[in-house]
Amino acid sequence: MLWIKAFHIIFVTSWFAGLFYVPRIFVNLAMVAPGSVAEHERLIGMAQRLMRFTTILAVPALGLGLWLLFGYEFWRAGGWVHAKLGLVAAVLAYHVSCYGLLQRLVQGRCTKSHRWFRYYNEVPVFLLMGIVILVTVKPF
Repeated sequence: MLWIKAFHIIFVTSWFAGLFYVPRIFVNLAMVAPGSVAEHERLIGMAQRLMRFTTILAVPALGLGLWLLFGYEFWRAGGWVHAKLGLVAAVLAYHVSCYGLLQRLVQGRCTKSHRWFRYYNEVPVFLLMGIVILVTVKPF
């Protein structure tokens, strides 16, 4: 189980790296000057490739997490596991929302400001903090 846990941590870390950076590209996209087609297309391409890679990394992270969840019989653990699962669901929702925002940016239908994206970019930091604290401290 320790190998599974090690690879789970590696894939989760990699997944979060993407979730930290994709919205940062959104900030840059929101700041592109009107008429800067080449810069807009370059940033869109970067965001699309990173989103695709981030999604690929999420699959083994979640699969290995499920393996650990059932391997350690999570229903016998404390409430911290259920709270962690709630935060993982929020991470998945955030991931999906990143994809939706990217699609709107590609289509030119996103009107969010760079300031909004700067705040949006902080969400995965707080989710990761909550998950790490729950797993490490197991407060309940």
